[in-house]
Amino acid sequence: MPQTSNEFARIADFDDRTAELIETRRHLHAHPELSFEEHETAAYVADRLERWGYEVTRNVGGLGVVGRLRQGAGGGSIAIRADMDALPIMEATGLPYSSTTAGKMHACGHDGHTTMLLGAAEYLARTRHFNGTVNLIFQPAEEAGKGSGAQAMIKDGLFDRFPCDAIFGLHNHPGAPAGTFLLRPGPLMAASDTATITIVGKGGHASRPHLTVDPIVVAANMVMALQTVVSRNVNPIETAVVTVGTIHGGTASNVIPETAEIVASIRSFSPEVRDMLERRVRGIATSIAEAHGASVSIDYERGYPVVINSEKETAFAIDVLKELVGDEKVGVCPMIPGSEDFAYFLEHKPGCFLRLGNGENSPILHSSKYDFNDDSLTTGAAMWARLTERFLSL
Repeated sequence: MPQTSNEFARIADFDDRTAELIETRRHLHAHPELSFEEHETAAYVADRLERWGYEVTRNVGGLGVVGRLRQGAGGGSIAIRADMDALPIMEATGLPYSSTTAGKMHACGHDGHTTMLLGAAEYLARTRHFNGTVNLIFQPAEEAGKGSGAQAMIKDGLFDRFPCDAIFGLHNHPGAPAGTFLLRPGPLMAASDTATITIVGKGGHASRPHLTVDPIVVAANMVMALQTVVSRNVNPIETAVVTVGTIHGGTASNVIPETAEIVASIRSFSPEVRDMLERRVRGIATSIAEAHGASVSIDYERGYPVVINSEKETAFAIDVLKELVGDEKVGVCPMIPGSEDFAYFLEHKPGCFLRLGNGENSPILHSSKYDFNDDSLTTGAAMWARLTERFLSL
């Protein structure tokens, strides 16, 4: 295990800030705001950054906040992103700092992500042990699913207005011990697409099916055929998912309806497989409908792209993490079929998205009983501070 250098930030440097970080995190947890509604959260973040001496720009891409801090004459620059939004879930934790807004809660840990980056921000402003420019990005609407906060900030000129050499971000990881890190170069989290398939047949009486074109039968055949897309089209060493999540059609047992609808979730880890999946889903749906004498319309919506970590930045992050917590607390992250809009940033800049353990017994993400693990706050804050100092070494 490498020795943690005293030259750069250590977890111990944040021990006297633990209570403050916990207070901040629990305040954010108690006051959740949904995607593109983060008015109070954004103001809370911006006010603190200004207090610490950052050049703060508000309303980037809507409610995004960017804090910039320059030190020395170095020309290098780094960007670090934390997401701020909550989810439309009724909290069931029973905690004293539970959500004060019914039907909204921080069920994904963005309260912790924001707190850790604020902790690093205060430390960096106080110590200024770096040479270059730090851009801290507090992003709204990661949970939006489409038209997300990352897309909005990029469209608003994020990287033109706040240039950076690389960008980094993280997400907490239930099931991994608190204080441990998981990451990997290349594909990490899946692209997420949705296919809505509407089948149009010919309705009629259930007793006279020969006079109809039954869209329920077409839909049933389609669901089974779609299960072959991955098993018979994707290379076994690749990973992909096609899941039919909903199927709707009909209103009564003695009526054959005019239409039926299938909605499928499609996940992939490479642009090539993503394109192939769309072709096959469209082809199968169209051919099965035609074979039964029905017609079909397909709304194929592409969601978040694949999170692809660059080799150089991931190797750098691994070195920093091992310095901070030791080799045994840094592992290889399995590919995750969930999606994340940090992928859009990585389409524009090299960087790395990593995972921080939230505890082996942590409830899963998006659960009404989930809570971010406060034991990870000082580790995450120290990690961002050290990574910045190392990236912009004096």
